[in-house]
Order: sequence, then C-alpha cells, then structure tokens
Amino acid sequence: MSEYSIIKNCSPTLAGIKTGNLFRVNYQNDNEKIEILRKWNKMFLKKGLRVVPFENKYGGNLIYIYRISRLSKDLSQTAARRILTERGYCQDCLSCPEKCVAALSKRIKSREEFPHEIGIFLGYPPEDVRGFIEKRECKFTGCRKVYGDVAAAKKQFAQYKKCTEIYSKLYFNGRSIERLTVAG
Repeated sequence: MSEYSIIKNCSPTLAGIKTGNLFRVNYQNDNEKIEILRKWNKMFLKKGLRVVPFENKYGGNLIYIYRISRLSKDLSQTAARRILTERGYCQDCLSCPEKCVAALSKRIKSREEFPHEIGIFLGYPPEDVRGFIEKRECKFTGCRKVYGDVAAAKKQFAQYKKCTEIYSKLYFNGRSIERLTVAG
C-alpha cells in the first residue's frame, strides 16, 4: 500500500472533513500486511485515525481508514443507531467505535452480500444509507447515491474532490503524508 494510494483514496479523511474511506489493496503476504498496518497505525493514531484491514468472503483485501472521533459522533446519531440495530449490531458495540468496526469486519468477511450499512462508517448521512438499503430511487449519484439533500451532497462532493486535488499536488511537491494529516 503506497502513500499515494492513501492520498488518492483518503484525502478527505486525512484532512478531517470525512469520517472514513475504504479502498482495495494487494499484499505480497501476511507479513507485509502486518508490517504495513503497524507502520500506518503508528503514525495515524497520533493524529486520531485508525487503519483496519477487512477481508471479504472471496479473499479480497480492503483497508478502512477512519477518524475515531468522527465515527464516534456518527454512531451517536439516532438514525444511524437505528440502522445498525436493525442490521444486528448490539447496543454494547454502538457505544464503542472499535467494537462497531470489529462487528462490521466480521459481517464483511462472512456475508454473501456486502453490508450496506457501511455507509454509516464512511460518514454518509443515515438518510442516504437507509435509501440505499431499501433500494429507493436515488435523487443523484456522485461519490455515493443520494436519497436526501442533493444540494448538500453536491457541495460535499466538490469539497472532497478539491481536497484530493490539493493533497495530491502537495504530496507530489514533497509534503509528507504525516504533515498532510490533520490531528483531531
């Protein structure tokens, strides 16, 4: 997992304007995976982020990078808690982001269908997550399918795009990923 793949896929999370991002990676072996995760968590934990590997049922490797404080805030929303409770998350894990992420990881690894509630973990509005789960007709498609406030979503998508452009430019001009990561 290269630094640039993190910049390309996670700039809004690094900047503190998004809860989390998920992207696919390839490892040479388990030792490389462990080494990479240790390296990134050592650096990112100081900034309030965590890096978690997810393995899906078919052997794919995914990396979830998230802001602990933002996920905690997102999980405290009544609508988000309702969605997760309906999807089988226990009350105990809803009060602890790490337990919730562990439950999500198990669901990703064991289920035929990808768990649609993952939107909550990525910072999507609960209204959009519910709309996707219920297979409603979406109002707009951008970084995600939008079932709620289209104007706010378009503004957010533009912010994410601009953030990624700026972070990419700064990275290629020599700014380290550690310096680009906002503490919080």
